Amino acid sequence: MASTARLLVFSRCLLAGSRTGFPAATRPLRRRPCWVEPVPARCFSSEDKVTVKFINRDGDTLVAEGKVGESLLDVVVEKNLDIDGFGACEGTLACSTCHLIFEDHVFQQLDPITDEEMDMLDLAYGLTETSRLGCQICLRKSMNGMIVKVPEAVADVRQAVDMGKSS
Repeated sequence: MASTARLLVFSRCLLAGSRTGFPAATRPLRRRPCWVEPVPARCFSSEDKVTVKFINRDGDTLVAEGKVGESLLDVVVEKNLDIDGFGACEGTLACSTCHLIFEDHVFQQLDPITDEEMDMLDLAYGLTETSRLGCQICLRKSMNGMIVKVPEAVADVRQAVDMGKSS
């Protein structure tokens, strides 16, 4: 029964993340699964919400609540937080626009970084020792009240200008 509940939660997470425009069965599965530890069947109850404080580029604090198992990118998108350019690739690990800086004690609790995420972080501006991509970090109860900082600059290829072309 526990594995059925985990599969149901995983399916819900994948369907919720289908902003890529691909049907759930055919879209690229480069995202980390929404559950990183055994997820109880009640994972999406109102009791299992996590509060996150985002310090925006201009120093403003944005507070949002997300469900256990959601990625930080999902929280920003679903709560329509005003963070310019955040999540341009919609969590497919094709950019570094969801780059966040974590507090040391929270960073120590995060799952190990994958090679794909490390490659994308290499492209990020303002990289620190506690930098991670928000699309790869799923909320846990232990993260309640954490503070994450949005770097002052963002590397977004959508804003790049090809200086070699003449107009």
